[in-house]
Amino acid sequence: MAWTEHLSLRRLLLADAASCALMGAALLAAPQALGGWTGLPPALLSGAGLALLPVGAFMALLARGGAVPRWGLAVVLGGNVLWVVASLMLPLLGLVAPNALGWAFLLGQAGFVAALAWLEGAAARARPALA
Repeated sequence: MAWTEHLSLRRLLLADAASCALMGAALLAAPQALGGWTGLPPALLSGAGLALLPVGAFMALLARGGAVPRWGLAVVLGGNVLWVVASLMLPLLGLVAPNALGWAFLLGQAGFVAALAWLEGAAARARPALA
């Protein structure tokens, strides 16, 4: 039995939802302080925080009972990929100028989101109980 068969898509979606809610709340609670520490614009941080809350709610709804709709999983995976790409491209294109802590923040959260997306995809492939 492959290790991916032990993955639960619902648990991964709930973890993704929780991480969105926690990060969204943190970004909304202290965008000025976080901006000062990371060199990232506070408006970008608060906007990202505001966007994460409904995204997390959507993921939580997908995770609750019944089969996860294929379209819903596609939205989650696509959104996660776009989040990672945007997190990396904003500084690479010179649209933001993070300091060392800002780079660590961007790379860390992008890596976390990429890992979740990969695990969610692996769980869906291992147990294709999608509607």
